[in-house]
Amino acid sequence: MISGSVMALFGAAIASLAGIGSAIGVGIAGQAAAGVLAEDPKKFGKTLILQAIPGTQGIYGLLMAFLIFIKTGLMGGNGLADLTMAQGLYILASGIPIGVIGLWSGIAQGKTAASGLMLMGKRPDQMVKGIIYAAMVETYAIFALLISILMLFNIGL
Repeated sequence: MISGSVMALFGAAIASLAGIGSAIGVGIAGQAAAGVLAEDPKKFGKTLILQAIPGTQGIYGLLMAFLIFIKTGLMGGNGLADLTMAQGLYILASGIPIGVIGLWSGIAQGKTAASGLMLMGKRPDQMVKGIIYAAMVETYAIFALLISILMLFNIGL
């Protein structure tokens, strides 16, 4: 039988889905960065910045998973708490916003960063504008992380 504690761990796994979005997004941006470098290898440092930006969603998902582990007692040496099914489902639900939105926004941010890389390839003086466009996508991942954290810390445990 699945316990509340297991459901809480599923919440950590769902939060970790944001890492998939980051991996895909970083890959998309990396492909565009390689295209820019084929034309001008001196732009490596600048392309690396835009290529790395979509990786943040994975960090947010990892942070949320760690917070769930701490909340459930898995990290801290006390062992996994014996949670009711309702408590476990509440914790599972807290992982959904960052997991789902992080998955999608990581991919969207990778595409946006790739466009910024193409802009920078043609007009190096416009790099900051490409970063700003990618950062606009980031705001939704941050909102999702905040929602997840607020949900987790408002569970009565």
